[in-house]
Amino acid sequence: MEFQDERSGLRVLPTGAKQRALLAALVVKAGHDVSARRLIDELWGVHPPANAANALQIHVARLRRLLSRPAGQDADEKTRRPWIVTTPHGYTLRLTPAETDAARFRQLTEQGRRALPHDPGQTGELLDQALSLWRGPALQGSLLGDICADEAARLDELRLAALEMRCDAYLRTGRHGEIVGELAELATQHPTRERFYHLLMVALYRCGRQAEALAVYERARHRIRRELGVEPGPALRDLMVQILHHDPALTGAAGPRPAAPAQPRRTPAPADNTARPLREEMAQLHRRIESLQQDQNQLLLRFRELTGATRGG
Repeated sequence: MEFQDERSGLRVLPTGAKQRALLAALVVKAGHDVSARRLIDELWGVHPPANAANALQIHVARLRRLLSRPAGQDADEKTRRPWIVTTPHGYTLRLTPAETDAARFRQLTEQGRRALPHDPGQTGELLDQALSLWRGPALQGSLLGDICADEAARLDELRLAALEMRCDAYLRTGRHGEIVGELAELATQHPTRERFYHLLMVALYRCGRQAEALAVYERARHRIRRELGVEPGPALRDLMVQILHHDPALTGAAGPRPAAPAQPRRTPAPADNTARPLREEMAQLHRRIESLQQDQNQLLLRFRELTGATRGG
């Protein structure tokens, strides 16, 4: 968490953990009164010092001095902007939400979302700008209490959604070759987030790497079953079936600028040992589809039997 004065260009980064947490909490609640009691909870939790109110005042005074310096070293005290204002119940940071990176990120993300249906190229550019604002985990070094922890969780979720939407925009403009590596890393880092697997499978398929796309589904299924104890959702299963049958709908937009040309697909001789794993994997996937269909049919029959018995009773 750092503060930058636009007039001087100077950056303020509090060195102490309590100072960073105090600044972050006030920034999250910028323009709103934050009670002293809540700030004490944010900084010390359930173990505040005996003189917590005085300790908070000392931290606020130090932060005020830090924030006043960038306004100009030679500026008169009366002309410096009073960033932190004392209120009857606590403190307010006189900073509009639009002056924070978090607000700028949200604004660019929302603009990208609105542009996606009709101009995915613009969406990609807007989300590139939005994601460039991130320089590490949300509110890094400031997570002492609920104010910052809750906001960090919201921002992290928004960042993942923005990454998904950006990759979707790249796929829609034919830039699948540029995001295969990034999507593979994201799927590894977030093993229960099915959307990353979905986007990765489409990107690989459009690069002519069908076997790898199908292998991603199997990895996703094992990871999701291990982490959550459930099967992948219908969207991922349907995509696997589409890939197996070379569904024309998967070709998408013909992109003018992939990052790297797709490797030419080779057709090995039937006796080639390198073809066996692929054939075995394809056969396994076909058997898996048939098993899922049989399970579905059995459930449907059981449902009909139960509803028939209920009506008869």
